[in-house]
Amino acid sequence: MPITANNPKRKSWLDVEKDSDFPIQNIPFGVFITKDDVITIGTRIGDYAIDLGALQQLNYFEGIELTDDMFMQDTLNDFISDGKKHGDWFEIESPIFLDSTNPELRDNKEHREIVVCKIEDVEMQLPVLIGDYTDFYSSKEHATNVGKMLSDAENALMPNWLHIPIGYHGRSSSIVPSGIPVHRPMGQTLPNGETSPVFGPSRSIDFELEMGFITTDVNIMGENIPVHEAEDYIFGMVLLNDWSARDMQKWEYIPLGPFLAKNFATSISPWIVTMDALEPFRTKGPKQDPNPLPYLQQKGKHTFDINLEVSIEPENGEPNVVTKSNFKYMYWSMSQQLAHHTSNGCRVNSGDMMGSGTISGATPNSFGSMLELTWGGKNPIKMNDGTERKFINDNDTVIIKGFCKKNDVRIGFGEVSNKLLPPFVRK
Repeated sequence: MPITANNPKRKSWLDVEKDSDFPIQNIPFGVFITKDDVITIGTRIGDYAIDLGALQQLNYFEGIELTDDMFMQDTLNDFISDGKKHGDWFEIESPIFLDSTNPELRDNKEHREIVVCKIEDVEMQLPVLIGDYTDFYSSKEHATNVGKMLSDAENALMPNWLHIPIGYHGRSSSIVPSGIPVHRPMGQTLPNGETSPVFGPSRSIDFELEMGFITTDVNIMGENIPVHEAEDYIFGMVLLNDWSARDMQKWEYIPLGPFLAKNFATSISPWIVTMDALEPFRTKGPKQDPNPLPYLQQKGKHTFDINLEVSIEPENGEPNVVTKSNFKYMYWSMSQQLAHHTSNGCRVNSGDMMGSGTISGATPNSFGSMLELTWGGKNPIKMNDGTERKFINDNDTVIIKGFCKKNDVRIGFGEVSNKLLPPFVRK
């Protein structure tokens, strides 16, 4: 059934710039603090944040099955969980009160002043309480590049990589929204030519260009979810920067994989863009060879054409675009990742987050990390101010943006932008 919210002819009575990430066809969900210090669940259109908690109190959702305080909470977890059961996601995503043909809110100045906030007047929060976070390793190009650096060109991919969506469990306590600074971590590294490690600040801080997806309640413990049903349990997507300390990672990752080099910080964009909004941008992913095992096999279009870019902004400088990539390059789809995640009966809950893994394309200007872009620091990137970067410097800001565009409709994610600060010093 067509989703009416996707209609490219829909307009809002609110002014929306032509190249805005948030037209009326988008309607993402987030959590913010108003200028009156009230925390609320909301959505965004253009440069306005819409207070859904206030709308609910003013009875704009009459007839939709919602608990009395659904939008007056500080996370989206309950809405994500209950909305799937009752179909409320779909009804809220088609907000007739923002449509240009509907005067109900447009012509009520008192209500409009309560509900409509300028985006610069709100403070964005983490949209969900993330109970568990899993990060995958699903870009063939990225895995091949890393394999070439760590082993050799002939054996760049591990034997299991083409058969299984590789992943590891991350640390949800270190996930922060856009705008929150990140401190350079301290840790153990093994200097070149040495046999004993040293402890100190990491000297190789990297970004990882990723997308994340947020789940609803997926299964009960012991139950596995078929790959053809997996998308039904994905609420929406965010931009994700999985900060990495490459020198710490190199020393610690054998034999059990990522640990302190990855769990010090993960940044996400604050607005969750729903799968319904992304539906017009569905496309096919790369051909999978060999064919996956039956429980991972799927046909059709199971990924999305999402344009991505990363910029590094030096302190007191201009942003430098260092890479442009696309989510459609991912070898393993979100459906396959979630089906595999639950194949052993692992429980997945409302508000859990899955990271795609670094998104790299086939060309050097589409690689998704500084590790690849500079090939381990051997080929520094020249910045507009004349300085060079092998990895991220203190006081640099990393900015990730993403959007889809088709038939004159642009659906975007905003940005995830975070500054890297020197190591934390206790007072």
